[in-house]
This record gives sequence, structure tokens and C-alpha cells, in this order.
Amino acid sequence: MSSETTTEIGSYFISNYPPFSQWKKELTPKFHEVLQAEPDRSIPMGMYLHIPFCRKRCKFCYFRVYTQQNAETIKNYVDTLDKEVQLLCDQTAIKDRVLKFVYFGGGTPSYLSSKQLLMLRERLSQSVSWDSAEEVTFECEPGTLSLEKVKTLKEIGVTRVSLGVENFNDELLEENGRAHLSPEILRAYEWIQQVGFPEVNIDLIAGMVGETDENWQNCVEKALEMEPDNLTVYQMELPWNTVYSKEILEEGVKSPVADWPTKRRWASEAMDRFLAAGYQISSGNELVKNLDTDRFVYRDNLFRGSDIVAVGVSSFGHLQGVHYQNKDQLEDYIQTVQSGELPVNRAMVPTEHQKLIREWVLQMKEGSISVQPLRDKFGVDPLVEFAEPLSNQQRAGYLEVDGDTVRLTRKGLLQADSLLTEYFEEQYREVRYT
Repeated sequence: MSSETTTEIGSYFISNYPPFSQWKKELTPKFHEVLQAEPDRSIPMGMYLHIPFCRKRCKFCYFRVYTQQNAETIKNYVDTLDKEVQLLCDQTAIKDRVLKFVYFGGGTPSYLSSKQLLMLRERLSQSVSWDSAEEVTFECEPGTLSLEKVKTLKEIGVTRVSLGVENFNDELLEENGRAHLSPEILRAYEWIQQVGFPEVNIDLIAGMVGETDENWQNCVEKALEMEPDNLTVYQMELPWNTVYSKEILEEGVKSPVADWPTKRRWASEAMDRFLAAGYQISSGNELVKNLDTDRFVYRDNLFRGSDIVAVGVSSFGHLQGVHYQNKDQLEDYIQTVQSGELPVNRAMVPTEHQKLIREWVLQMKEGSISVQPLRDKFGVDPLVEFAEPLSNQQRAGYLEVDGDTVRLTRKGLLQADSLLTEYFEEQYREVRYT
């Protein structure tokens, strides 16, 4: 269990299991095997599309992104996404299956122009349709939007807009390398409201460099004034390949990010304020207006082992029990796909026990786990399997076990990710996560 207070370099946010550092190139044939085999069609399927372009690279960003790219590079990339989707949709495991959800992540998907987005939709629709998907999420950076582009998002079938606000203070936004400033947030949000989407999420980050108590409270109030359906509050971390991490390693500077107790306090204060305004807790970092209607379909499926077809440079997927990731260099990715090959770079074939661990730790992040569905799915009792960490964490006040429900306390909810490695197999507890 994590007891450190300083925000040190390293990944804190858990999003898969076994850790990404354990995925291997030599396991990619396993992905091709399941791709060519008849699938279990009872497993829902969705698609993740990675758009790696941004106006600027944030100093805390660790994703594969490319800044200031011209229209030709983007056109080549859209062509390549189209080709990759064609290659995938011809395969037995994917052919004739309906997409339940689609997620456009980045980078900045909204970096694409209206014309490019329409072209992307038109090209992909020849191989795959998301017309009947329950949810199509699209990540947006406020400064890349225009009313025309927001209308285009609606036209291409987006049902859930996620706006990367992060903070409302221009000095903080600039210090942390964000491309947008506060006037762009409010303007973009007006357009989103004007066009109208079934669900709108805004992101905030607790603990950005330069954050203060007063400014954070101000951000929380401004977020509430916007009245989004979904509010996500991240706690800033320092993965290895960020600008801030490089400065710490190369120049020996002190970690500029607020310590964990401060970030947890800020996140908790935001939670209290949002709850008082009528929001409900949906996970350790998400609150929604209405738990019955505001579902995050992508997250629910990701956490429950559904098939997620990965499209785009460096994107991650999961197909019929095999985890995989695409090549993470743009040129390499484009070349591979254009030569008619799928760009899979590494894979992992988890055991049944590892699949159980994965679903257990990810669902813990939701704040409450119903044990019976996992018992039915894996044929083992998680309460017995994880008796020791559950007992340790209950004693420490992080969670409560109530019959067949495990519920994180507020203390546990605010640092859920730090609790999860205790459920990992021993050989993976100390390894580098990414």
C-alpha cells in the first residue's frame, strides 16, 4: 500500500492488469489467432480510436501525441485509420458484430477540422457503423472547437462530449502547458449546450502545478455553474515520459506537483461540494447528476472485460481474452498499415486468475463491487481469493465488506489506485507499471 506523500515519478493510475511493462512482442501471434477464430458473441464489442494530434503538449501528458501537424499528415492518418478498420473488419472475430460503444481519445480528437471529421466518418462507415451504438464519446480541447465543429460532432453521431477543462485559471493553464485559456472554455461550452448532446462531461485536475486552496475552490464553483451531466476529477500524477518528470530527472528539481494528502483533500472537498449540489458518486473520480441515466458505457465495458478494438497509433485493445497495443511511432504505424498488415506491437494473454484480478481492481475504482457477478463469471469466490488484502484494507479504514458488496470508504475512494497493487500477484507488485 502506498504511504508516500510526495508526488514522485511513476504511474499511479491503474488501467489494466497485468501491468503494461509485462506485455510482449512475442505474444502478438496470440492476438492474430483470436482474430481469425469464431468469437464468443455474448461478449459486447466496442472500438477505441486514437487521434494523436494536439496544438501543444501539456507538461504532464504521457500519451503518444504529435503537435502542430499539417493537413496532409492528418489526411494520411485518416486514410490509415480507414485502412486499419478495413483490415480489422474483414476478420472472423470482428466481422458482422455490432459496436456497442465507440471512444475517440487522444491526443486531441477535436484537433481535426469539421471537414476532416466528416471525411473520417464517411471513410470508416464503409467498414463499420456506430449508428446503433449506445454511446459514442469524443474528447475535446476547448480551444479547438467552433460552433460548426460542435454541430459536426452531432452529425457524425457523437452522444457524449468530454471537455478537457482541467482548470479555470489562465496562469495555471499556461504554466502546465495547456493550449487553451478560460474564455475558450466558456465559449466552447455554450456551443456544446446550444447544439445539445445526451451527455456532457467536464474534466478537472486537482494538484496542477501552481494550484492553491482558493483557486481550487473557485474552479469547483465554476464547474458547478456549468451544470454538466458528468464531472471527472483527476489527481495529477507524474508518469515517466512527461516534461515535468524529465525536468526532475535531468535538472534535479524538486517535484513541482502538490503532495498526495493535499490532492486528496482537494478532491474530497470537490466531492463534498458536488454532492451538496445534488450530484452522485459514480466512481473514485466521477460524479454524475443521475446514476440511473448517466452511464459511462465505455468505462463500464472496459472494466468488465468486453472486447475493445484498438484503432490508431499506440492504442490499446482487448479481444477475446487477449490484451494488445498498436505500434507507438506514427511513421512506423502508417507504414505497417499501408503495407496491408495490422500494426500490433505487443500483447498479453492473461490467465483466468489474472482476468479476475483485472476486473476486481478496475471495478474497485467505481467505489463499490457486487461480488456475485464475478463469482458467476470466474467460478471462484473473490471474498476468499482476496481475503487478506480485503481484511488489511478494511482494518485500515479503506473499505467495508457488507455481505456480497465491497464498498470503499471516502478515504479509500480518494486513493483507490494506491490500494490496487495489493491484489496483484506478488511478482507484479514491484514492477514498473508502464
